Amino acid sequence: MDDGHDPFRGGLCADEPRRRRMAALLDRRGSADLTPSSRRSHRLPGLHRLERVCAVAVDVVGVDGAGITVMGSTEDGLGGLRDQLAATGTVSRRLEDLQLTTGEGPCLDAYRDGRPVLAADLAGEPDRWFGFGPPAVASGAAAVFSLPLQVGVIRLGTLDLHRRTAGRLSTEQLADALALAALATETLLELAEDQGDTTPEDQGDEGRTGPPGWLSDVHADVHIASGMVSTQSGIDVPSALLRIRAYAFAHEEPIQQVARHIIDRDLVLAHPDDNGSGHGPTAPDEEGEP
Repeated sequence: MDDGHDPFRGGLCADEPRRRRMAALLDRRGSADLTPSSRRSHRLPGLHRLERVCAVAVDVVGVDGAGITVMGSTEDGLGGLRDQLAATGTVSRRLEDLQLTTGEGPCLDAYRDGRPVLAADLAGEPDRWFGFGPPAVASGAAAVFSLPLQVGVIRLGTLDLHRRTAGRLSTEQLADALALAALATETLLELAEDQGDTTPEDQGDEGRTGPPGWLSDVHADVHIASGMVSTQSGIDVPSALLRIRAYAFAHEEPIQQVARHIIDRDLVLAHPDDNGSGHGPTAPDEEGEP
């Protein structure tokens, strides 16, 4: 169960003094001690600021890891482009990969509903996210918290936090996290403007098209592979993505690795029951879907 907070009660989302204080922390913190989560960081300075948002979240919110994911779909973030632009470590990256593979988790719920998702004891709710929860706990996340990055009804992605031990966020910690989410949203919008001011020639090989247009997709291989499976099987792309997700879940492989095998033609998923043995489990959130 969520931990009982109403994140929008008491003006937590409109705490301007707190937002200014968090902004000052971001400005004071240098990026020299951060390991860039993206090789594009030197091309887009705003990505450094997103990395600092994650680092400050760990420092002030009392969590062990943080990540920022953007999405380009109104369909729960599942059918469009996704990219984890910043993360503090391997567990944060693993949690994002698990959600992409299983098609469920706090990040997707927060993005869909436009409200924070606060799971203070992930192991205590094994049925909440059947595919995501147990592997997330095994990866070292005992508590997860996802906050939507949004402006009005327009949602850009999520700020995702985790702890190695179970426990709810205090009111102050949640307020700090919400302020950092607001700053991350502002930075994403600045990135959008920066990208809009450049030409494809300026962007070089990193020029980007399509939604969200101004952010590249580290899971581009997944979308390429989905198109290949769609063509090979005569099914639509969303169904092809479900098939790839099911194979990754059945074989406990990262979905990006499965996609790479498909692109390299080392793996062909041309039949609905093709999961290696023909008898593996389907993705946990799709009843009867291979």
